[in-house]
Amino acid sequence: MVVLGAGPAGLTLGNLLQRSGIDCVVLERAERAHLVTRARAGFLAAHTVRILERHGLAEGLLRYGQAHSACEFRTEDGRFRLEYGGLGLGERHTVYPQQLLVGDLLTRFLAVGGRVEFGTEAVAVLDADTGRPSVAVREADGRPGRWQARYVAGCDGRHGAARRSLPAGAVRRYDCDHGVSWLGLLAEAPPSLDAVGYAVHERGFAGHMARTSEITRYYVQCERGTPADAWSEERIWEELELRMRAKEYGPLRRGPFVQRSVVDLESDVLEPLRHGALFLAGDAAALISPSAAKGANLAVLEAEMLARALTDDLLHGDPTGLDTYSARCLPYIWRAQEFSHWMIGLLHRPARPGADGSSPFHDALRRSRLASLRTSRSRQDWFAEHYVGV
Repeated sequence: MVVLGAGPAGLTLGNLLQRSGIDCVVLERAERAHLVTRARAGFLAAHTVRILERHGLAEGLLRYGQAHSACEFRTEDGRFRLEYGGLGLGERHTVYPQQLLVGDLLTRFLAVGGRVEFGTEAVAVLDADTGRPSVAVREADGRPGRWQARYVAGCDGRHGAARRSLPAGAVRRYDCDHGVSWLGLLAEAPPSLDAVGYAVHERGFAGHMARTSEITRYYVQCERGTPADAWSEERIWEELELRMRAKEYGPLRRGPFVQRSVVDLESDVLEPLRHGALFLAGDAAALISPSAAKGANLAVLEAEMLARALTDDLLHGDPTGLDTYSARCLPYIWRAQEFSHWMIGLLHRPARPGADGSSPFHDALRRSRLASLRTSRSRQDWFAEHYVGV
């Protein structure tokens, strides 16, 4: 078995296959040091924690992760707080930075005899529609190479070799550009709120998400095409404090920004998630905007489903799980996409054709949605169930 990509999907899959006695190798173009320091998402759903705990992969997050169960909305109509952990199904998030989770999964995989080829770039998946697929690679020393296996799992993201290798017409791609861009920031600063902060402002969205006691993730909506280094630190903090209404609700705790990136909010889904012997998981299967923190959670869920299906086929000769893998995953993916899309509409002033680029009608709808979320218990329960669930 060849697994492309050493992210949450690839390493969860690798661990589960290795535990079942199935020989597999993970091909990863980055070096190990990059994988375990690259800051990404950090909100793990309760079901994700249960999956990892069930398979003995949750030691680090159970020891160091922080339970999280509240979010705060700041708008032109004031602020309100939702203790979502006491609503809906009564479940919470666990805040555990993705690079720490990846480090845990990697350490465990290597400790049980798993093999990771770092610095190895998958170029193409070949002959996926035959019984002898292979992966053409560029080895760490630059030489071409080839890996052959019974199956290939594409867990290498939206721009990886798995997607690039799909022949025309093999899958259908549903895509959406939400027309929103965020400047993503990692600040060496303690959190300023004890909740996730969502600020809706006429100048654009701003978000606050704690990562650790000393690191905070911020997002600032920006114009499409804005370079990551276009704004000075002072301007960023001024925008954050303005949009998060720091004068009314208290100043933000500042610190240097140690990471910047621009995120264009886009979504897509591939159907089916299989082409012959090639299976897709994680961002290779479906790209989801970061507005609702679903990406890593879907990746772990899909990895467990795929691992079970592969185990049934390779060890017990039962291909049923592989044949139904796509059909079982897609309802979860679309449900997450729907909620993510709803969150985008909730948090952003819509850009519509008009003299000032806005739409009073759609802006009023957004304010009505927020008012309903503030006052309606049934709406709050719905939010809590979908916010934490996958």
